[in-house]
Amino acid sequence: MAVVRELGGASADRDVAALQDLLESVPDYAARITGYPPGRSDGLSALLSVPDGFDPSGKVGLGLWEGGRLVAFADVLLGYPSPGVAYIGLLIVRGGFHGRGLGRTMHEAVVDRVQHPPVERLRLGIVATNASVAEPFWRALGYAPTGEEKPYRYDHLESTVALWERPL
Repeated sequence: MAVVRELGGASADRDVAALQDLLESVPDYAARITGYPPGRSDGLSALLSVPDGFDPSGKVGLGLWEGGRLVAFADVLLGYPSPGVAYIGLLIVRGGFHGRGLGRTMHEAVVDRVQHPPVERLRLGIVATNASVAEPFWRALGYAPTGEEKPYRYDHLESTVALWERPL
C-alpha cells in the first residue's frame, strides 16, 4: 500500500537519503535538465532550495512511499509566484516504476495538499530539453501552456522553460 507524507522534520536525514536514491534512479532526467548525471547533494537541494525572496516555510516536499521505499516525490511552493497559486517545482517517479500511475497518484496528493491554504491554480515550468517526456504527462492532467517562456540555463546547458497552468 502506498503512503504519502511530507518529507523533512524528524526524519529529515533518512528522507534526504531516500530522495537522493530516487533522483539517482532516473539519471536521464538530470541529464536532460542539467547536462549532468545527478549530483551528490541533489536530494538535499530538492528539499531545501527556494527561489530568491521566497519564504522557505511555503515549501512542501511530498513523498509517495511503497513498502518503505520512496517511489515518487513532488516539490511544491505555496503562494508562488503569487497568492492563490501553487508552483510544482518537481514531480518525479523512481526509475523502473513509470507507467504504474504513481505520477498521477503523486499529483493527486499535491492537489489534496494545496487545498489548505486554498489555491486557485497550479503552475509549473517545463524545460524544453525535457519537453518530449514531460508535456504528455502534464497535458493528461489538464495543464496547458500559458504562452510564457523564459530563458533557462544550467552551467553549459542553455534552453528555455515554458510555463504551464491548470485551475483547481
